[in-house]
Amino acid sequence: MIFKRKIYDKFLDWKNEAAGQKALLVEGARRIGKSTVVEEFAKQEYKSYILIDFAKAPEDVKSYFYLHLNDLDTFYMLLSVYYGKELYPRESIIIFDEVQLFPKAREAIKYLVADGRYDFIETGSLISIKENVKDIVIPSEERHIRMHPMDFEEFCWALNEKPLIPYICSCFKKREPLERSIHNKAMLLFKQYLLVGGMPKAVAEFLSGQKAFGAADVEKRDILTLYRSDIMKIKAQYRSKVLAIFDQLPGLLSRHEKRVVFNRIAEGSSADQYEETFFWLSDSMVCNECRKANDPNVGLSLNESDTYIKCYMGDTGLLVSHAFDENELLEDEVYKQILAGKLGINEGMLYENMIAQMLTANGHRLFFYTHYNEEKKRNDIEIDFILSNNSKTKYKMYPIEVKSGTNYSIESLLRFREKHKSRIGECYIIHPRNLTVKDDILCIPPYMTICL
Repeated sequence: MIFKRKIYDKFLDWKNEAAGQKALLVEGARRIGKSTVVEEFAKQEYKSYILIDFAKAPEDVKSYFYLHLNDLDTFYMLLSVYYGKELYPRESIIIFDEVQLFPKAREAIKYLVADGRYDFIETGSLISIKENVKDIVIPSEERHIRMHPMDFEEFCWALNEKPLIPYICSCFKKREPLERSIHNKAMLLFKQYLLVGGMPKAVAEFLSGQKAFGAADVEKRDILTLYRSDIMKIKAQYRSKVLAIFDQLPGLLSRHEKRVVFNRIAEGSSADQYEETFFWLSDSMVCNECRKANDPNVGLSLNESDTYIKCYMGDTGLLVSHAFDENELLEDEVYKQILAGKLGINEGMLYENMIAQMLTANGHRLFFYTHYNEEKKRNDIEIDFILSNNSKTKYKMYPIEVKSGTNYSIESLLRFREKHKSRIGECYIIHPRNLTVKDDILCIPPYMTICL
């Protein structure tokens, strides 16, 4: 099952703009559908293509990169013969799939692009990990693009609910609630997305089984096993730390503050000991990192904390399966109970993780903010996410609080707004209810996060 993906249009932009002068490097976590959409793009937009999967490529093919790069006529002839595909100048594309497994191919991009005969797309995960680049010269002839799991809009497309999205966006723009029955429908779709997630094979299993959560769960657990296997292959010096964070993610996110408290991971540990850990989790795109903005009065990235970090799962559907990993399998009935709110799972954890996932898919870096009140001996301001307009002259912040229930306090958000009122663009509360305005705060349902 091939799903429509937004990134396809970005591939088209690259093809038209680069005109063979740059290769495209598509980065993303494992199993998010990189190879599928790239191959579909090659099929539809080129006269012919060759896909070299370096997870499977034989040594003979790899040897071409060592023996024949100084003679590209021979290099291309051998690839053409081996894969049984004729290549046409400026009408063919060559795909290097899982290029991190064979860094020599990535280094060769410099010469292949300079030759100009064909277009090139590379796909991979863990692209920047030191062991994957230590012996090569990184080509400057690459345009990087990050790919994420299917977002809520793509999930709706997969479920044949395409007309819903323009209506949601129109209501957000007008600051109007959705018609009640449509809001209920959108919330049901959002909750399904929350539980299934955006991994294409999990979505495919969900649909093929007539919305069978159990079938999707099997696929998600296979992906979690794959991620854990990837972790076991990394350098021993930080393998155990990565595994510790990965295994404890549901527990970390179930706490009120949700940030990583390092001495809870291992007694006596500190943030600087986990630098490589978070780099791996972020680079692999297994997790979405959210850092504290120490001083949100100025640029968020200029004042990010190295010690206060939240670590969200890259896909919330995976988080659901991960949270129940004491169970060999989650049956449909358990998922239906979660969907109906009848199972004692921390729904706030899932909501906040999903909002982090949706904001990341929209291209936002994630920041949060807390303020400790010395007099009260506690945090009196806690803001889940802060977005920025990134303007150097008219800087504005957009604080976001995530509420999974219908009864909640807005005091923290009001205090933040008062403290930084000259820099506030708009304040948001994301809650399960329909759109409303409360104390000049825009309260929106979670599916409207696609509009932020």
